[in-house]
Amino acid sequence: MQIKRTGDPLELNNISRRDALRIFAGAGLATVLPRVALAVDQKDVDSTNAQIEETKKQLAKVQGELDDIAAEYEKLSKKQSDTLDQIEQTQGKITDVEKDISEKEDELSEKKKRLAKRVSESYQAGSAGFLDVLFSSASFEELESNVYYMDKISESDSRMIQEVKDLKAELVSQRDTLQEQKAQLESLSATQQKQLKEMESKQAETQSVLAGLSDQQKKLMDQRDSELAAMAKEKAEQAAAAKKAAAAAAARNSSNSGAGAANVTGAISGGGATTGSQQAVVSACHTTPSPGLGLCAMWVSQVFSNAGYGYASGNACDMYNAWCTSSNRGDLKPGMIVAVSSHAHTAAGRIYGHIGIYVGGGVMMDNVGYIRTINVNEWISYYGTTVTPRWGWLMGIKLA
Repeated sequence: MQIKRTGDPLELNNISRRDALRIFAGAGLATVLPRVALAVDQKDVDSTNAQIEETKKQLAKVQGELDDIAAEYEKLSKKQSDTLDQIEQTQGKITDVEKDISEKEDELSEKKKRLAKRVSESYQAGSAGFLDVLFSSASFEELESNVYYMDKISESDSRMIQEVKDLKAELVSQRDTLQEQKAQLESLSATQQKQLKEMESKQAETQSVLAGLSDQQKKLMDQRDSELAAMAKEKAEQAAAAKKAAAAAAARNSSNSGAGAANVTGAISGGGATTGSQQAVVSACHTTPSPGLGLCAMWVSQVFSNAGYGYASGNACDMYNAWCTSSNRGDLKPGMIVAVSSHAHTAAGRIYGHIGIYVGGGVMMDNVGYIRTINVNEWISYYGTTVTPRWGWLMGIKLA
């Protein structure tokens, strides 16, 4: 930053807005500058939108986790159902086997009773039974055959009893195996039910997170809408104030009544832009939007940048001192900047001045919170209160 004196007024060369505020704070001027920044600006809205997008990503992630849990829950439920089916089938087999065991026990009991009865009857008959066999035999061969037959009857009864016992033992073994399988299946089912409960708990927890994120997103969207509404309202209020000031300026007499305006000489000559370079700047004036109230020099820089001539930094005061060299209306050409380094209408204007661009035909355009078209003589009369309004080629680029 450089500060140099050239005569009576303090000239600020290449000084930023923040530097100027620091310089003039000691004089108490910084505290009376009008607020030109919005209380809620686009940065606030962009920040809220970024939070909304981040919340959407988190919502999608949590929803994906919830979907995965649901799919896993469904898969485990199917497995648990299959386990219950196997338990039911195994229990059916156990019931059938136990029925067979009961039947074999009855059969075994019956055979044992019959054998016991035969043995008892044989015992009660004593030797007479054997004598009957002996004397009823016509020959020794027949006797031998009869004794053999009696032994075979006893052996057959014993074998049938043993077969029933063996079959019962086999059935008992099957039942024990099935009961063991059933116990294992019941243990598996208990484990699966525990896993399902854990999944239900996790699902409820994830659902709660999802609901919280949904509420957060809704609140952020409400906040964003409120910020947009507040920003629109404040911009409308500033635009209305700017229009009111412009209307007051337009109502003024176009005579050079200001102290600085009195020094402006000559008459405007020529019409609109005559070269492609001039036309490019004039066209950019009509297409470049306002960057905001109090940013007149920024708009001028943006116009020239959009027209292809680079970005000129600095405020109106800087541009006035650097490139505005004439106060003769006869030198005014379309595409020239028109500026004052100071004016008495606002506290900010006393420090930074004001600037616009001449577009030809006796009119110029400037940024006063919106892009305004105004008669150049009215502009000179209104802003020429302190210093002489001057014009020239921005950045020294001659367009004509």
